[in-house]
This record gives sequence, C-alpha cells and structure tokens, in this order.
Amino acid sequence: MKAIAWHGKHDVRVDTVDDPGIVNPRDCIIKVTSTAICGSDLHLYDGYIPTMQSGDILGHEFMGEVVEVGAKSTLKKGQRVVVPFTISCGSCYHCTKQQFSACDNGLPADNQDIAQELYGQPMAGLFGYSHMTGGYAGGQAEYVRVPFSDVGPIVIPDGVEDEKVLFLSDILPTGWMAAENADIEPGDTVAVWGCGPVGLFAIQSAFLLGAERVIAIDHFPNRLKLAAKFGAETINFEESAVYEALMVMTGGIGPDAVIDSVGLEAHGFFVDNVLDQIKVSTFTGTDRAHANRQAIIACRKGGRVSMPAVYGGFVDKWPLGAFMEKGLTLKTGQTHVQRYLKPLLTAILEEKIDTTFLISHRLPLEQGPEGYRMFHDEQNEVTKIVLKPGM
Repeated sequence: MKAIAWHGKHDVRVDTVDDPGIVNPRDCIIKVTSTAICGSDLHLYDGYIPTMQSGDILGHEFMGEVVEVGAKSTLKKGQRVVVPFTISCGSCYHCTKQQFSACDNGLPADNQDIAQELYGQPMAGLFGYSHMTGGYAGGQAEYVRVPFSDVGPIVIPDGVEDEKVLFLSDILPTGWMAAENADIEPGDTVAVWGCGPVGLFAIQSAFLLGAERVIAIDHFPNRLKLAAKFGAETINFEESAVYEALMVMTGGIGPDAVIDSVGLEAHGFFVDNVLDQIKVSTFTGTDRAHANRQAIIACRKGGRVSMPAVYGGFVDKWPLGAFMEKGLTLKTGQTHVQRYLKPLLTAILEEKIDTTFLISHRLPLEQGPEGYRMFHDEQNEVTKIVLKPGM
C-alpha cells in the first residue's frame, strides 16, 4: 500500500509499504477514505518530537471503512468509522474514569520505558506520533490497523459525508475539551491564543459553553477572519501589544479564562521567544513557550488556564510566581477523545457545530509531501488539508 512516511526533518515521502494485518483479536483494519494533516504533525515535520524513526508512517486524523475485524472486535465489515487519535484499552484504571489519554495499556510494553523516563509515567498510545507514544503506524495511508477497535472508533450513519465528521478524530474534541477545561461560566470573557484548527474549534466551543466574549489572538489575517466569523474579537499580535490590548478590552481585569492553542513552536519576535529559539537551535532547550507565558500574565486573578497545545520537553522562564500569586488553575493533557465522540457527533448531525469551514485544500494521498510543505510554509492560506487515498 501507499503511505506517507517520515524520513527526517522536513523530509516526508510517499512510500510503498506492507499492508497491515490483524495482530490482536480486538484489532480491525480500516480502508482509509479521508485523512488530514494536523498542526501537531508539523512538530514532527520540524523535528521537535523525539524517538521518530525513518520510515514511520504518519497521521492521526483519519476515518474509513472497516475491511477486516479480529475475533473480539465489535465492528462489522463495511461500517464507516472515525478513529480517535488516542489508543486506549477502555478497561484500565484511567479509562474507567474516562481519562482515555492516560490509558495504562495503550503502549506496547517495549515502548513504555521511553515515556516512563521522559515523563515519569507512560500515557496512551497515539497513531503515527513517535515510538514514545507506541510506534503505531499512522492513518496517512491506504490502510491502517486499529487496536482496541471495540473501544475507540465511532460508527458514522449512512449518508453523512466524511468531511462533516472527520475532525471527530482529534481537533474537534480537542477544541471542545480545551473550552471545557476553561470552566467557562455565563458572562465570561475567554482569550484564545492561536487560530489554527484547534484554536478555531475552541472558539466555537467556548461560545457554545456560555462565553459572552471570546478574544482571538494570532498574526495570520485569514485565520483571524475565520475567528471573527464565529463572533470572536481579534488581536493581531504583529500590530498590537497583546497584554495592553487585553487590559483595554477587559477594563483592566484580564480575561476570565485563557486557552493556549499554540504550543511549542510559538511565533513572534519577542525577547523570550528569541532566547527559546537560540536554545532550541543549540540543543539546550526544546520548546518555545511564549504564548503560554503571555496567557498566564494576561489572565485575571483567580482565572483559569487551559492548555490543549502540545509541549514536548522542558520550559524555562515560566512565570510560576505569577501563576501562584494570581491564584490561577491549569488544566491540560492529550484529549480524552472517546469521551466526546457521541455528544459531538450528535451536535454535528443537529448542525450545532460546523466543521467543514476549516478545510482549505483537498489533495490525493500521493501529494501528501507537498501538503506538508504548504501547511508549514503558507499558514495564512492553508487552514486544513484533507488527503484522499484513491482521489
């Protein structure tokens, strides 16, 4: 089969690889009909995530048709399913608490030591996202093996096109959980750093959860326009000083809740960001956390910080004093996708949530490497690329 494979920094290729097969009785095999390039895939593309190996198949946002099932799978051949990016067993301590991204059994035993050493404990497995998260082949391919298929995938009703539901795999529940983690109360003002796919879904979700005002912060004009379509007020950080603008907009109080949808590759010519870039370039640091620092400083006293954004290692210059003195709370983590699939699918079918607005480009799978380049280099014009095997 054809698949998009990682071969190094800024080097992804279309490889011919072996078709996947059933390994465990709870497995199924999916024939991929739609798959997407995620913003967090760009962290792999830029070489920031450790334990990648040449030839690893990428992709964690995908859906398709069930073509083969293991003896203990609850799926049937021919069903259309969306697959969560988190690989979770459904029965461990954390899964029973619906903390699916903290699953104890999502990683193969051989991979658990890597995460144990880096983070203190292993997390759930992830499709196509390094050997630290299991070394699983991803979904930017013609076919993919899905472990724990009796727990993860959600069956899609006939007649619902892929593009309406594809983002249930990751970015829609991630944006929703980001807003949920902000503990939004009626009348709240919520500030969202980053108007990429997760940020835009977080904006939509914040309004649905009762926010009175949402303020979107970015520097790409097209993404700010998309945020404004949902009713968000906007700040272009290349044109305005963000902290000062937020203080004016909130009467000097600050936002009630802040959402960091930027993560470890923050943009902007700021002193702390330049220092972070130097450390990354000289292998003395890992993450550029400017947006997170700025969000903490801007948040009102007693406010809430939600962090759906991906961070990979250690961060210095983090304003711990401000965090403590202001009495802030922080909620973060990989998304517990399985928890949100049914209610969000219902919201899509009832047309309470729009997902298709995000798609700017549709490409055949064979043009995946060009799609990565475009998403990396043309972020004002490219908001989301969907790849179609067999297109």
